[in-house]
Amino acid sequence: MGEFKDAGGFEALVTGKITDVQRIDVNERIIGLERLNPTPRPTTSNNLEGLWNFEWFGAGSPVLIFAKFLFGRIPPTLANLSKLDVLIKDGYGTATAQVKLLNSIENKFIISTKYSVEGPLRMKEEYVEGTFESPKVNEEAVPEQLRGAFGQAFNTVQQLPVPIKDAVSSGVKVPLGGTFQRLIMISYLDDEILIVRNAAGEPEVLTRLEAPPETEPIIEYES
Repeated sequence: MGEFKDAGGFEALVTGKITDVQRIDVNERIIGLERLNPTPRPTTSNNLEGLWNFEWFGAGSPVLIFAKFLFGRIPPTLANLSKLDVLIKDGYGTATAQVKLLNSIENKFIISTKYSVEGPLRMKEEYVEGTFESPKVNEEAVPEQLRGAFGQAFNTVQQLPVPIKDAVSSGVKVPLGGTFQRLIMISYLDDEILIVRNAAGEPEVLTRLEAPPETEPIIEYES
């Protein structure tokens, strides 16, 4: 999908470095694809399941709101959101944001969601839980001026009581049940591309990373 790359792709969206002309070009491409949607009932299609990578999202998307909240005032050299994908399976979603700090500390923020089918195109997405995984550090990439502080922090963690140390190593979980949900419409779905629009009509474009499993379609909606 060349239009997304020409517009700067994922990184440009997160940092806000997108021009109006680039947005229009991408939206024209999205509308053109939606007119050719080959899947009349995408919410119950097996093609919906699998691992998807976010390529594009609108200004009101939870993806962009989350990214701006974390990185809106932090220089990219200190922290950046390098990748965001979502695994959809059996009516549930697991969105994983890969974050890198100081180009040496890798961390993941995971959001678990539940999907309810409400029609051939429409679904309700409920946010269930958020998890901050324990960071992984590439010691060789830690800046020289920070290695002393890093060593002290590492030693402090090692000296914590076992129950607390285990909790730190397993990450921090934040219950989200009932705090946020949204209605979405799947406007395009094929073997490689998924386009979703929120209630405001803003598009999210995803490309497939892994093929869907060979299973029965997810639960049918009641007409």
